Amino acid sequence: MGAQRKGASRVSDDHEELARVSLQAVLLADSFTTKFRPITLERPKVLLPLVNVPMINYTLSWLESAGVEEVFVFCCANSKQVIDYLENSEWVSLPDFAVRTIESHNSISAGDALRLIYERNVIHGDFVLITGDTISNMSLTQALQEHKERKKKDSNAVMTMVVKRSKPSPITHQSRLGTDELFMAIDHNTKQLVYYEDKVDYAKGIIHLDKSLIMDNSSISLHNDMQDCYIDICSPEVLSLFTDNFDYQHLRRHFVKGLLLDDIMGYKIYTYEICSSYAARIDNYRSYDTVSKDIIQRWTYPLVPDVKFFGNSTYKLERQGMYRASEILQARSAQVGPFTVIGDNSKIGDNTKITNSIIGHGCSIGSNVKIEGSYIWDNVTIEDGCKLSHAIVCDGVVIKSGAELEPGVILSFKVVVGDQFTVPSYSKVSLFEQPTNQDSDEELEYADNSSGIVEFADTTDKSNSALMSKSLEMQGWPASELGKGGLGYVWSICEGSVEEEWRHSVAPIPADKLEKVLHKAPDDEVELTQDANVLPPSGELKSDSYISDGDDNESSRDDSIHFEKEVEATFLRAVHENIEVANVILEVNSLRLSFNKVASDCAGAIFYSLMNFALDSSRGSSGELLKNTTSIITKWKKLLKYYLTDLDEEIEVILKFEEICLESAKEFTPHFTKILWHLYDQEIIQEEAILKWDAEKKEADDSDKLFVKQAEKFIEWLKVASEEEEEEEEE
Repeated sequence: MGAQRKGASRVSDDHEELARVSLQAVLLADSFTTKFRPITLERPKVLLPLVNVPMINYTLSWLESAGVEEVFVFCCANSKQVIDYLENSEWVSLPDFAVRTIESHNSISAGDALRLIYERNVIHGDFVLITGDTISNMSLTQALQEHKERKKKDSNAVMTMVVKRSKPSPITHQSRLGTDELFMAIDHNTKQLVYYEDKVDYAKGIIHLDKSLIMDNSSISLHNDMQDCYIDICSPEVLSLFTDNFDYQHLRRHFVKGLLLDDIMGYKIYTYEICSSYAARIDNYRSYDTVSKDIIQRWTYPLVPDVKFFGNSTYKLERQGMYRASEILQARSAQVGPFTVIGDNSKIGDNTKITNSIIGHGCSIGSNVKIEGSYIWDNVTIEDGCKLSHAIVCDGVVIKSGAELEPGVILSFKVVVGDQFTVPSYSKVSLFEQPTNQDSDEELEYADNSSGIVEFADTTDKSNSALMSKSLEMQGWPASELGKGGLGYVWSICEGSVEEEWRHSVAPIPADKLEKVLHKAPDDEVELTQDANVLPPSGELKSDSYISDGDDNESSRDDSIHFEKEVEATFLRAVHENIEVANVILEVNSLRLSFNKVASDCAGAIFYSLMNFALDSSRGSSGELLKNTTSIITKWKKLLKYYLTDLDEEIEVILKFEEICLESAKEFTPHFTKILWHLYDQEIIQEEAILKWDAEKKEADDSDKLFVKQAEKFIEWLKVASEEEEEEEEE
């Protein structure tokens, strides 16, 4: 069965209308972009596996659990595959949840899709508008209630957009750089959206806002820390607005901006902010990587591998986020690391090492293979001695002995990589030739001949694929291009899209690129034209006198907590993905700019992250806690030392250690002196800092001298050693 139904039953008796009216949804099964080429030439994006489950199943599972009773799935590119999949799935047999398909071969935008739905006259009330690449576990009840109450008071309130703040989430700059910079202006009191810009020019640091917008709205909040979740609650008028305006093609750049700029009709868009719930859209390979990791790390619960919902197998959750299907063959000497998923009927050979990767169903992986940060789909064959790093490998691919995939490689369906061949970084390889007439990213993967875009055949059929492979051989495809026995076309990187290759890749952004972007696009301030003041990334337009000291202190505390969470998320990702210290420092520095912090704040947050990680990995054993802590400090001392440039910063780390022992992790209390000695022994904290900390505690209350007294013998030893050293120098 599907995910447990929650939404409809939670509607209160005070809102009988919610219970009485059947809630509908429009699911766009095409994103109307080409960002997933060459893969989407052969399979629609919504059917691509996301942690071994077709992407659309996550969206449908959420809609069903949120109380939606009827979903219209709009199919365009490769529509036959989507329709066949749904008709043969369990979705068609669910009670009280109808999934119906609407097919079009002429629509080339979301606007065209919504105009066709309006013509079909199938929507009879408020509906949820969503794309089939959106993953969420939020409850719709409150958002629906607010939307309907606003509509009763103001018939022009036609749409509610779901948004989420970026700061409290585990998303770091690596994943943010994969999406367009987004800037919103929201009325703090009413939640009305008054400005939306999704292609901000942060290189210049300027946002152009009409001065009257600020003057007419005294409670506007400005945000560049918001994510657009692409979940919209719409009134039926939205469909008619698309029909009345044929220039509306894109949901955001045309429709949303058009309504915000239209002073005549007066239609309004509002926002609904989610806090603890999850919502994200997969709009490129980097967000595919980010959301996959979020699923494995259980941010999307209950849509996780070990909870049964449509399309997934039975997985068992093991230590450190590792999931194994029940039917796999793994050699004893093979190593499967944390945050890895192994699908049904897959085989793993001797001395093979797999970390932070997802292996699909029916894969055959040979001996002495290394796979890191990669996505291996179904029925893939990887022969002995291969190396794969941060790559996507589609169904039926064969990688022959000793071959290597460098970071960012995409191998589309049934490609063959020859013996000992190295596929260069960011290469895209397909059995299809690269289209010579490149269509824009606002158009479909195919269209009719009048558009000038080539329509590609459906290659899911085995005979089709065999014919295509034979065709490639007949064309005399040079074996040297993909090594001996290789098969496939290597697509060239289009002019002007070089930057997109590393921005949108599943591979970590190279250190030099990340540093360049972060220096180019500071996000700690935004300049507003029309004589407006310089503002922080998110905050109300209030005078300084309006903010009380109490509010300021509370905001500062919240900011510090968010900063620590972001640093900890960055550190944990570095641990699990083997990210180099230099790259971690770049990310922490960018967070430092974002939150306006100093080096001592970074040192404290990093030390807190190290200690938390040590505690989590010690399984309650006191002896193991000390051993793990000293080991982790030794391994990451270069990262910590980077932010300890003077004695005051070293003292801040000691004070942070005291705070941890007293508040968040009292398990460290009996080990305080030994860990302090280890910090000294590793030359992370100097003896001068420890002696100065001791001196500053002389006038403190006894309650504040707990750890000084505990470390008394160690401190005395340091003093004696220091005196002896001074005497030797004098002699």
